[in-house]
This record gives sequence, C-alpha cells and structure tokens, in this order.
Amino acid sequence: MYSYALLEAGCYYLIQEEEDSLISLVKISVVSDHCVFMSRYTNEEELEWKRKSDPIHDIIELLSDDKVQDWQVAYNSTFFFKSEDDEYE
Repeated sequence: MYSYALLEAGCYYLIQEEEDSLISLVKISVVSDHCVFMSRYTNEEELEWKRKSDPIHDIIELLSDDKVQDWQVAYNSTFFFKSEDDEYE
C-alpha cells in the first residue's frame, strides 16, 4: 500500500486508489506539509486536496514527458472539438 506522500509536484501518475477501482490519471500541483493538491482527469478536470497519508493501492506508473504529450493530444482531441466552420491554417 502506498500514499500520496510519495507523489512529486509537477508529475503525472497513473494510480489505482483501491484494489478494484478504475485507473486514474493525476497531476500533482502543490505539495504542502500535510497535503497534496492535485488534478484528476476524467471527462473533465477535477481539482482536489488529499492528505499525504491517504492510501493509494498502487502507483502504476510515473508518465514520461513524451507520454504526457501523447495523452494531452488524445485528451484535447476527444473533449475539445472545433466546429465545422473553423478554419485550419
């Protein structure tokens, strides 16, 4: 069992909070003395605070910069569409 205390600011992680839960992508933005402020990415970005002592069942992966860029392209193309009238340069 892991905890949020192991996660570093500015990094993206794939985690599983409970054994049977879905995998979540999180980005740690701020680390304080007792908590972390993070973004959780689902259909939209969710912002939340977690105690450093809160359990994480598994830290599956720290995403590399290349993988973060690949994910951002896929995420943005899925959730932010241009209208047919928009022109591309």
